[in-house]
Amino acid sequence: MAPTKKTTSPGKTKSSGSGPKISLARVKGENFYRTGKQVARLKMLNSGKAVRDKDGKIIQAAAFQKGEKETKPGRVQPDRRWFGNTRVISQTALDHFRTSLAEKKDDPYSVLLRRNKLPMALLDDAQNPHTLKACCFLYLVIMTYRPHIVETEPFADTFGPKAQRKRPRINAGSFEELGKIGAAAAEEADTTAPAIEPLASSVAEAPTHADYNEPIYAKGTSRRIYGELYKVIDSSDVILHILDARDPLGTMCESVIEYIRKEKSHKQIVLIINKCDLVPNWVTARYIQHLTPRFPTIAFHASPNHSFGKGSLIQLLRQFAQLHSDKKQISVGFIGYPNVGKSSVINTLKSNKVCSVAPVPGETKVWQYITLTRRIYLIDCPGIVPASAQDSHTSTVLKGVVRVEALPTPSEHIPALMERVKPVYLARTYGLDLPNPDDKSQNWPPEAFLDKLARMKGRLLKGGEPDLESVAKMILSDWVRGRIPYFVPPPERSEELNRLEEKKRKKADAKGKGKAIEPETMEVPGVKQNLGSMLQKNSFLPEDVKPLEDEDLVGEEAEEEDDAEGADEADEDEGKEEEELTWNDVFDGIKEEDVPNVDEDGNDIVEAEISEADNDDTTRPKKEPRMKTNKRKAENFYTNANVKNKNRKQAALMKSLPVGKRGEGHKRGKAS
Repeated sequence: MAPTKKTTSPGKTKSSGSGPKISLARVKGENFYRTGKQVARLKMLNSGKAVRDKDGKIIQAAAFQKGEKETKPGRVQPDRRWFGNTRVISQTALDHFRTSLAEKKDDPYSVLLRRNKLPMALLDDAQNPHTLKACCFLYLVIMTYRPHIVETEPFADTFGPKAQRKRPRINAGSFEELGKIGAAAAEEADTTAPAIEPLASSVAEAPTHADYNEPIYAKGTSRRIYGELYKVIDSSDVILHILDARDPLGTMCESVIEYIRKEKSHKQIVLIINKCDLVPNWVTARYIQHLTPRFPTIAFHASPNHSFGKGSLIQLLRQFAQLHSDKKQISVGFIGYPNVGKSSVINTLKSNKVCSVAPVPGETKVWQYITLTRRIYLIDCPGIVPASAQDSHTSTVLKGVVRVEALPTPSEHIPALMERVKPVYLARTYGLDLPNPDDKSQNWPPEAFLDKLARMKGRLLKGGEPDLESVAKMILSDWVRGRIPYFVPPPERSEELNRLEEKKRKKADAKGKGKAIEPETMEVPGVKQNLGSMLQKNSFLPEDVKPLEDEDLVGEEAEEEDDAEGADEADEDEGKEEEELTWNDVFDGIKEEDVPNVDEDGNDIVEAEISEADNDDTTRPKKEPRMKTNKRKAENFYTNANVKNKNRKQAALMKSLPVGKRGEGHKRGKAS
């Protein structure tokens, strides 16, 4: 019998719970065989073909293949945007932008906000890439700048009826004749030119011992130090240049300032004249007047206890923080020569030793970040010696760049030191007698001075010979630490400035306005310093001391008395909007009705006494009650309980009192 095929009932369907369920739901743009991306690609390949009839004639042309008859005439919209850039401004607007911002760009007292959104390259033609012109010369590409033709030769003088341009006279009728004339002139110049001797710089000479430079004199000029400097400059929004008050102009890094003004013109520079306690006050005031037109200048004395200028500097940094309100915090970098007191200024602002300091150069090795407030950060930088200084070895030593104990021959720098310091100051510092009491300006010979000082200090070698090198190190160490009175005289004020001030003052006096404002000098906005309140460490001769001007004596002393807590806490709570509680807010909930009328002994005050007090108040002014802020001591059961004869004296006193008086007292209390 043949096998029969089993058929399943149509009502029953196979179902597998483990297999994936296939959904055949239609999606727009897709079918069962192709995805939407594949369909779009096929449409792209099939489109662009002409539509033909059964005879093969084109009924509808392909895209971009229509003939002239099928196309309709088109018209361009008449708009000036087709013929120029939409961001181009008119010439008058550009001239106005240049004239209004040309002066403000280099003004140290003006801060241009959001400079990255301004076309600053239009102000400087040297930075404008459209004015650059490349010249190829000896395989070198030299970038030159195209001059402004309109400025060199005005249009009216070049063209038109008033043209002053003359046609050059050329004795050649064609370019070939002109070329022959030029070649002949060149040959004649070569034959008649004398023999050129070699330059002295091109002749190589053997190096001698005098040409050898000690490596110690190159301190502060290494590539590592300059790497730290550029990191500080790039990371800072405000740069504080620290100067030594004894020689501010000699300790100014001109090349670094020029680099910042050209490459980092958006960063503000502030000059800080440190160690003002080592020079007379009038010297500091004169240097401030001399340097203020260039940059904001502040006098400072770094000290943990008797600082000067701290409040003024913090106030200035707060102003910069408000200007840069778009930033969460600003960074303030400290740059300058070695041993000018950069780390000491940071410690004074923080009122704490956050940076390692020492009275010798080279203590700071790397840059370091210090938090002054939530919005102000300080960056300490190692001391640098700019290449533009070109100082001699002696000038480098006397500026405090080199450590004295590492000098190979310190005695050779003593003659230059004695030329700068008056003999009276040396005699007073080391307790020596002047070589000529009649002439106080006469100085010792350098060797005689060292010999005399070595024998007085007991610095002798074997055989009783004076140790000149050790005494020279001692003198140079005192010089670096500021124990020898010395300062570079400030530059004299120009006669033109004095004449303008006098003219301005006379005008103001005639109008009755009092003192006039100085036309050429500028002050730091919002910062005033009283230079007369500064404490002096060294005492100078009467001829070196001059009285201060009235404007230098006027200042707000309260800012100089700010300590670290007041300055830092004010900035820490700057962003908080919570109002401080006053005593009236604390005791506002206590009403007079709730306070019982009792006297000092605890007895109730009678109404008659209150009325008498009210009558007295009418005759004399009411005195406010004294406010007490002492806290009430906590009490418990054992405070007043007689535990282990704790209140034995009080119990003995209570027993000694008569019973009748105690009873009468109770009755009086109940009656009242």
